[in-house]
Amino acid sequence: PRPKKFFIFGQGISFSMSPVIHGAAFKHHGLPHTYEILQTQTVDELLPVIESPVFGGASVTMPHKLTIRQYCSSVSSHAQTIGAINTLVTVPPTQISDQRGIKGDNTDWSGLVACLKSKGADALEDATTGLVIGAGGAARAALYALYQLGIKNILLFNRTRSKAEKIATDYSSTFEITVLPTLARLSEMQRPDIIISTIPADKITTDYFPASLFGKKIGVCVDMAYKPRETPLLRVAEEQKGWATVSGAEVLLEQAFDQSQLWLGLPAPKEFM
Repeated sequence: PRPKKFFIFGQGISFSMSPVIHGAAFKHHGLPHTYEILQTQTVDELLPVIESPVFGGASVTMPHKLTIRQYCSSVSSHAQTIGAINTLVTVPPTQISDQRGIKGDNTDWSGLVACLKSKGADALEDATTGLVIGAGGAARAALYALYQLGIKNILLFNRTRSKAEKIATDYSSTFEITVLPTLARLSEMQRPDIIISTIPADKITTDYFPASLFGKKIGVCVDMAYKPRETPLLRVAEEQKGWATVSGAEVLLEQAFDQSQLWLGLPAPKEFM
């Protein structure tokens, strides 16, 4: 196969583990491809890269998850519903179009589902309620993951309430989201079986998380932040008997497995990545 260039597009990603993770998959499959970090302020600067004949695909992170859409010739139903794209896949020319296409997809939600199923199997058995904290692209993916898992009662909290309300409105035709004004006074009905935080760990103090959050005997807590590995939220969750925890690094790996499969059409060599 011809050597292709894969990238991660975003800002503040100089420490990204993605080149190591995806490079290992290329090596395992004996493929000559490369994977590099490309930081740009604007999405426009990415166009020449995407249009290059050697472009193989890309991981997309903040701040481009919403704006990259303008360069996609098609979008998966998942990415369409979530409203955020984290993966660009090249589509070979067809009889209808002699031009190569770019498909926008989202593996943030599927990576989360995989982690919840493997680490939180006990909690998922009878889970009725899930709580997402935050209101960015990752929060959108987390809400969609809860919906795909069949969670009936989906709650959302964000300090700037209007941003959470906007997401609830965007999703209203697909599923219902209850926006919480505060985390301090959760009713019995609102105690989550699943908690997913999508905000940077440094934005949080432990008093942000009242003990009532962990009112259920069995649960699973995910923190999408992966610096530090043990965030304040995960520390609180680990003290709760019966609660499983998932770190941001674990979610990152699972969503990368899904990306690798989309790009290469080959099963991800998980133990090497």
